[in-house]
Amino acid sequence: MGNICWFADVTLGHRLTVGGKGGSLGELHRVGIAVPLGFVVCTDAFERIIGTLEKEDPIRERIEALDDHDLDGIRALSGHLRERIESATIPDSVRAEIVRAHAELCGEDLDWPLAVRSSATTEDAEDASFAGLQDTYLWVKGAEATLKNMRACWASLYSVPSIAYRRKRQMRENGVAIAVVVQRMADSRSAGVMFTRSPLTGDRSVITIEATWGLGSAVVSGEVTPDRFVIAKITGEISVREISDKHIQHVPAEAGGIRQVETPEKLRRAPSVSDQELAALKDIARKVERHYGRPQDIEWAIDPSGEILLLQSRPETVWSVKDQTPLARPAENPLLHVMNIFGGRR
Repeated sequence: MGNICWFADVTLGHRLTVGGKGGSLGELHRVGIAVPLGFVVCTDAFERIIGTLEKEDPIRERIEALDDHDLDGIRALSGHLRERIESATIPDSVRAEIVRAHAELCGEDLDWPLAVRSSATTEDAEDASFAGLQDTYLWVKGAEATLKNMRACWASLYSVPSIAYRRKRQMRENGVAIAVVVQRMADSRSAGVMFTRSPLTGDRSVITIEATWGLGSAVVSGEVTPDRFVIAKITGEISVREISDKHIQHVPAEAGGIRQVETPEKLRRAPSVSDQELAALKDIARKVERHYGRPQDIEWAIDPSGEILLLQSRPETVWSVKDQTPLARPAENPLLHVMNIFGGRR
């Protein structure tokens, strides 16, 4: 598929090329869900960099030699590998392709703010969640900054939490790679997450929505207690409505990146989404869940015009794993417990 793929051309079937996040965004785009426009720097570009570095000094072999309890060793190797990748030279042909895609995405304004997001081939799988182990950079301006943050995303595949997680699961490093999503930044008036089953009880008849003012990074990072709503999937009844004191919010920084500011007093205890927006979010969540055929964990944003944009949808894993765990080991003979009650009499 080359070094660049646009969302319109990919699905989750291309996970090994565009990673979990890239495949999900392509999938959502294809079924008519609004997502910020963007492209994926495919794993081929990453593999070229790793291949060059491996010729100088092994990477994957050294990671597999680590013991999962050797945190000092993981930390030392992580720092070394991240420095190598962040300073690596991008081949001219790859660089030129990314710069062209960046110009096409930004149009006349080459400083249009973008999100540069890691998309590992191992993330958002149905049996495990690697969410949050790799880096994301928001409100990135300019092609050079995009390239710099792309290298940082590649390097984050070798962060301490990411390496430790893979060693604990004894994953082969040859099956691990990372793509990078580059997309237009959603200028969020409000943002948050929603779950198509209750994260507290596992109830599949409801959708739980968490929301705050500004960028959703404030919710994901845990820096603000969001508003919380629980909505019946069928009737749309709002059974829980918790409006929090949202004392801070994340907003764009003028020079790029994000900054934390105090929320205006009149908004702190005001609902960050309207009932009409909650109904629209609920309908979108149901559509996404139907498409994937399983409960989802969804990131969303509402721009100043009121348009709802999805930033990510991944399989819900906590309750899904519990569903697959048997409550007790079945006995070979279902009558044994009866026999035991009566002293083992035949």
